[in-house]
Order: sequence, then C-alpha cells, then structure tokens
Amino acid sequence: MTFSIGIVGAGQFGSQFAHLFNLHPGVDSVYVVDERTDRAAEAVERYHLAGQKADFDHLLASDVDAVAIFTQRWTHGPLVERALRAGKHVYSAVPMAISEEEIERIIVAVRETGNVYMMGETSYYNPATVYARQQHAAGKFGRIFYSEGDYVHDMDLGFYDAYQYSGGEHWKETASYPPMLYPTHAIGGVLGAVPAHAVSVSCVGVRDQRNDGVFDKDVSMFGNDFSNATALFELNDGGVMRTNEMRRVGYPSHIRESRFRFFGTEASFEQLAKVTVWQDKQNVHDISEQMETRPSMSLDDPSLANVAPELRDAFVSGLSPVHEHDAGRLPAEFQGAPNGHEGSHHFLVDDFVTAVNNRTLPPVNAWVAARFTLPGIVAHESARQNGARLHIRDFGDAPADS
Repeated sequence: MTFSIGIVGAGQFGSQFAHLFNLHPGVDSVYVVDERTDRAAEAVERYHLAGQKADFDHLLASDVDAVAIFTQRWTHGPLVERALRAGKHVYSAVPMAISEEEIERIIVAVRETGNVYMMGETSYYNPATVYARQQHAAGKFGRIFYSEGDYVHDMDLGFYDAYQYSGGEHWKETASYPPMLYPTHAIGGVLGAVPAHAVSVSCVGVRDQRNDGVFDKDVSMFGNDFSNATALFELNDGGVMRTNEMRRVGYPSHIRESRFRFFGTEASFEQLAKVTVWQDKQNVHDISEQMETRPSMSLDDPSLANVAPELRDAFVSGLSPVHEHDAGRLPAEFQGAPNGHEGSHHFLVDDFVTAVNNRTLPPVNAWVAARFTLPGIVAHESARQNGARLHIRDFGDAPADS
C-alpha cells in the first residue's frame, strides 16, 4: 500500500522531511504548501516532489491522504484538528499543542475520525532513550525511581538565526516562546523509556536578564520573560522526574542538546555532553561510544545553506550503535539519505508511514503525545504561580480498538 502526503511548512526541517517521505516506498507522492511560495517551489525542485498547493485550505480540499505539519510551534493544535476533521492522517512536529483544550480536541478528533495521528518526537529515538528503554525492558535498572531529561539549547547557538528565519521582522515577539511549552525533547526522552506519566508538578522559572528584547514581557506575544525553567514531576508509579528547559546556558548544545539520567534500585545511567556511563553496584561502564551517531551528510551540504552552523548537527546526525537492532526495518531507500536529531528522523518517518499503511497506532500516538506535552504546559503555569504544585490531567492509554 502507498499514500500521498502534503507537507505544511517548507522551512528547514519541513523540506528535509519532505525528502524523506518522498524516498519512502510506502508513499507515492509528496506535495508542499508554504506561505512563502518560493520556499515550497524550491523544495519541489530540489527533491523532485509531486508539486505544491496554493495554501492549507487547498491542501485539505485536495485528495491527499495525509498531511505533515512543520509550522510554527504554537500553531500545531488547531491545524492538526482541522486536518483530522478533513479526513487526513496527520504527522505533527513538536509540540502537539500549547493548551490542554487543544490536546483534548485532537484526541477527540482521532477517536471520532479513526485517522492516524503521530507526534514526531525525536527523543523517542535518542540513543540514550533507546538504550534506557532496552535496559528497562530487560529488568537491568530494577525499579527506576528518579529520572532527568534536559533540553539545554542556548539562544546564542543558532536560535537567534532560526527565529529570524521563521519569524520575519517581528521575530523577537516569537523568540520569547516559553521554554516549558516546548517540553517534549526532555519529557519524551524520559517517558519514552519509563512506562509512566506525570501526575503533578512544581516548576520554577528563571526570568531573563539579557535585556535585548527577547524574553521581554512587553515584547513577547506570550507575555513571557522566563528563559530557563526547572520542573519537578511526580509520576503515577511513585517515581520522580526532573526536567530542565534552558535557553540561556553555558553549554555546547550543538554537541548534545538533549541529555538524560535514570536512577534505579539496581543500576543507573548518566549522560553529559560527551560522556555517558552505565553504573551498577559494582562498577562504572563507559558506554559513550554506543551513543555516538555517524554523520549522514556534510555540514556544508547546500541544502543547509539557510541553517545556522551551530544548528547543523541536528540535521546531519545519523544512526548510532544502539540503533543497529532496529535499523533493519528501515527502507533501503533511506541508506545515504539525510538524517538528524541523533538518528531519529528515519525512524519517525517510517513509524508514520507504517501506521498509515497498516492502520495501526504509531509509538508516539495522540495519547502518548499528550503525556509528553501536557506536563510542560502545566509546569509553565506552575512557574507563573511561583512554583505552586499543580495536578496534571491524564487522557489515559490509547483505546485497544484504535
């Protein structure tokens, strides 16, 4: 079986994913739509796509079977719901949405339409998460009682360029996007390995002091002045998860922007920028080489001309040794194709294509995506309330008949 798909947003990641969908044997045609029609036309020409659509409405009215949304992060929720209601299967970049109401509407739309929804959370296939998931399944940790997920990406390392590329002349209004409303790289990396979900949170936000118009409440379209935030979550299994979302930090985020720690009663796992260790009660084992990804293309590839040098690693990082167990399921057409976010892009595309063609649930389906996304939304509200401990709603597991 094959299907057609429309890519919404032909920016930096959208174009690369359009290329991967076009390579996949389970997809027969790829279309693109973007408010910048020149960017859509460039993607069509570069990757030999089927064509471009005039706008989102025309795409939804067309006979394409699915859409993949790569628009600004605060726009996803309503676009996802509209696409589902229009009869399309939907792949969405992160986050799923930015409010509990938007998340609920997506879940209801998935349930009522029966269409496939998947959130493309890269950390689900981060080497650290893959390794921890394998070790947990084998019972090596014992009981995991404490875990950490950090997304540490300094604004100076490419984010100023990225926001200007996507936001135009008013980019500072959007560059103040609250860190905890982009929580899935950190939370998804932990909960992608630990089968639990957050039930409450207390979060502290750090107000920015750069005074350059970014993270300025008077400029921000979100009324936000937090550039860093730290949240402590209670999990339903009695464990604890800490999440750091940092945008002002002296750390080499271009080397490893997401990192994780898991502490169990029998063993633990800890990760820094260049070192990763597995520890039990007898010894410490350096497993850094198992986490190292191989580049999928040159940092100087012409397709990355509009990407800040500090961000290019996220577009080129390929598979690591811990991915080898699952790599055999990837289509042969992906060999030598661009990858990114520590080897995750190929797996994410294949997950969605497989789910649509087989009418099955993808790993990061709507219910899982809600558990990766909503805790950050509630954490941001906790920070706005000076760290008040707040309850986190859970939408449950995906229905067995989904």
